[in-house]
Amino acid sequence: MQSTVAPVPDSHGHFGEYGGMFVPETLMSPLQDLTRAFTEAWQDPAFLQELKGLLAEYVGRPTPLYFAERLTQELGGAKIYLKREDLLHTGAHKINNALGQVLLAKRMGKTRVIAETGAGQHGVATASAAARFGLECVIYMGAVDMERQALNVTRMRLLGARVVAVTAGQKTLKEAVNEAMRDWVTNVRQTHYVLGTAYGSHPYPWMVREFHRVIGDEARRQILEREERLPNLITACVGGGSNAIGIFFAFLEDPKVRLVGVEAGGEGIHPGRHAARFQGGSLGVLQGTKSYVLQNADGQIELTHSVSAGLDYAAVGPEHAYLRQIGRAEYTYATDTEALEAFQKLARLEGIIPALESSHAVAYAIKVAPSMPKDQLLLVNLSGRGDKDVEQVDRMLRQAKR
Repeated sequence: MQSTVAPVPDSHGHFGEYGGMFVPETLMSPLQDLTRAFTEAWQDPAFLQELKGLLAEYVGRPTPLYFAERLTQELGGAKIYLKREDLLHTGAHKINNALGQVLLAKRMGKTRVIAETGAGQHGVATASAAARFGLECVIYMGAVDMERQALNVTRMRLLGARVVAVTAGQKTLKEAVNEAMRDWVTNVRQTHYVLGTAYGSHPYPWMVREFHRVIGDEARRQILEREERLPNLITACVGGGSNAIGIFFAFLEDPKVRLVGVEAGGEGIHPGRHAARFQGGSLGVLQGTKSYVLQNADGQIELTHSVSAGLDYAAVGPEHAYLRQIGRAEYTYATDTEALEAFQKLARLEGIIPALESSHAVAYAIKVAPSMPKDQLLLVNLSGRGDKDVEQVDRMLRQAKR
């Protein structure tokens, strides 16, 4: 296992062979401007202080580190801790990045922000931050995702955002990203694209990671205060990979801490029935970056499926591909059935209703904790809460009983 990991991508946005800037010529200059603006802001004490204040007073950081005592007792193995990102304003980790990018957009003189969203949490977070700073906001969302995440659509509209239904292709997250990029190309002068995960062209994977690394920085301090040692294993769900890289990053130089990302296994690893890129994908280029992509032999993007809209995506963030290649992080998957079971178990044992996305990481913890010694520590990044998923889960459980 390699323990030394480059803290930033290279000047062209590469994490090893992954990442880069695969975009139309019309976006090269805006992306270079964004790279300069973020680099300057990230070194500006005034910007960092304003962001820190907003994260505390508006967002609700730091989030607690919670010992899941009853879940631990039920499983009979490692002590399970939850990093409670579900307690943040708007209900998920997404607000860390959305707020940071909207603050950056304001600094750059932009008057309009756009975003894509799958589960709706990034859309709600972006709409909230835009409202806070008085910026126009447009959210692109697949029509299928709008139906299964209707509550978040209403929330975005209440916050003043215009939600645009995307009806092309599979009508989910990939198509929403396509539409957002088309908008940005057309309106780049006054518009900033608040990309919602650690994916896309440089500088987005780097920038999104930096806005989310607060998760891991807090978790590291908290577990040392609580247990006086580091966790043996950290797990997080992986769609594009923002919550996972956010908690993993603070522990990359600690080789004794296992890092495990959990993808969406859907209905099993069969073409079109899952979204586990490391299980069924191959190296390719999609939407601005080089990484693992679900594609056929001709390079055509395959259909994806997951019970969770936020993990239902055909590619994975390039830094995750790099961490997997060098052996610093491992990646597995949980099926829809396992995620639904974990959703119910955490609710009934701990009184915490997790997002279906986060339930994939909980499912992995439920699977491995019993085989771990009782003196070991297992940390789960609970990236979001499940209010948005309650109606969908109720409908699925009623159907299963028929």
